[in-house]
Amino acid sequence: MSLLEARNVGKRYGPVVALESASLSVDAGEVHALLGANGAGKSTLVKILTGVIQRDGGTVELRGEPVRVSSPSRAARIGLAPVFQDPALVPDLTVAQNIRLTAVDVDAVRQRLREMDVDVDFTEQAGDVPLPLLRMIDLARAMARDPQLLLLDEITAALPSDLAERVFAVMEDWRRRGRSVLFITHRLAEVIAMCDRATVLRDGRDVGTLVPREIGERQIVEYMLGPEAATAEAHAAEVDETPLKGAAAAEAAATTLEVTDLRVGSLAGVSFSLRAGEILGVAALEGQGQNDLFAVLAGDRRAEGGEMSVTGKSLRPRHPYDAIRSGLVLVPADRLLALLPQRSVRENIAAPRYNRLGRWGPINPREERRRVASAIEALQIDTRAQRQVRRLSGGNQQKVTIARWLASGFQTLLCFDPTRGIDVGTKRQIYALLRRLADDGAAILFFSSELSEFPLVCDRVLTLFGGRITGELAGEGADEASLLRAMHGLVEEVAS
Repeated sequence: MSLLEARNVGKRYGPVVALESASLSVDAGEVHALLGANGAGKSTLVKILTGVIQRDGGTVELRGEPVRVSSPSRAARIGLAPVFQDPALVPDLTVAQNIRLTAVDVDAVRQRLREMDVDVDFTEQAGDVPLPLLRMIDLARAMARDPQLLLLDEITAALPSDLAERVFAVMEDWRRRGRSVLFITHRLAEVIAMCDRATVLRDGRDVGTLVPREIGERQIVEYMLGPEAATAEAHAAEVDETPLKGAAAAEAAATTLEVTDLRVGSLAGVSFSLRAGEILGVAALEGQGQNDLFAVLAGDRRAEGGEMSVTGKSLRPRHPYDAIRSGLVLVPADRLLALLPQRSVRENIAAPRYNRLGRWGPINPREERRRVASAIEALQIDTRAQRQVRRLSGGNQQKVTIARWLASGFQTLLCFDPTRGIDVGTKRQIYALLRRLADDGAAILFFSSELSEFPLVCDRVLTLFGGRITGELAGEGADEASLLRAMHGLVEEVAS
């Protein structure tokens, strides 16, 4: 029987259509996926169902009765509990204080975390808690309300595999108890493994409901992108897999970033070089030093030992501004860390140039508009330039993050899981963009939590295990089996 039914739900922001006409039916005891490319309307629909925003048209029924979900508190009272992409926690309050803000019993949340075998210090400020744990706290808080329907928006995108498995166990338990889960994810393997059915949105409309394990990933992508786009996507993957590389040109190029015997946190003496025109991958299991490496290079942590240089000049960043002044810029997985959410796309893209150049004289407004427009066009950012960044899909937010550095002329990018939580079509656009930047002379250090990305994107791939480099593979040779062996330390350590 149907637990939740939405019919022809729509939402507009002035002339912008966020959701055209979407229908969805979730049965009791079902794990139901909500799929679609970035900007298809998935998050908008979830926010309507949970009272964060109000629909402009259509109907919603719960257990066969019409409902108007007028607020998040109303959603909680009728048994709907969301976990959104960005943790809903105030960074300057403790974990316990955040939970009390939403009138949820702290002990109930603690019990839910204990059931998931997740250890959290409730006296710690939320701003000091790692993102994966924040997601688990949000999930436990939603579960503590004992809802009939959990709505999980990209919850696994920020999680290591062990925590993701615990989320899957919760979903299985919810299904076994006759309750339901609405699950948004771009990881199609998760959809096939976990979901009974899936509803696909495209351009603000539902285009079909399917049984994932009966049709496979290729056909799901076709539903998400449309037959013509899916065919083009598959063709692009076939023809681009090897030509993306520029290793031969990079071999002869000047060294942009040099790291020698770097030691900090879990890093135990890492050395490598990154050349202009090269995309250098870093592959590692959770907690093997990749976070420390990127944090030091981006100026978020200080090195405990070793040397770093950018274009031959010594680098010892004490602050992110020091790294930026040296030409190193971070594209983080958490897009909102790099953006001004309340500001427009245009303001976000222009911000680094004002900060970088304004002190040396006035900036030509016409030239500034040209640079911003060029970056928007180059990245195919699907929005009006005046629109607030917080209203964009995750994929378009990440494009804005890259565009702001592109428009400002930076040439060394630190890309830390830049496609996390982004749909397959937008991922391909970002791969092509990074390749184009490298072909134009940029040097890119690239970490991804998805092993399949390395041979598609990188010229070389370094593997980390126990804070040391355990392997170096050519991009086209970085198949999953080879990467996993090196990432588990099953090869002889190599110097780089």
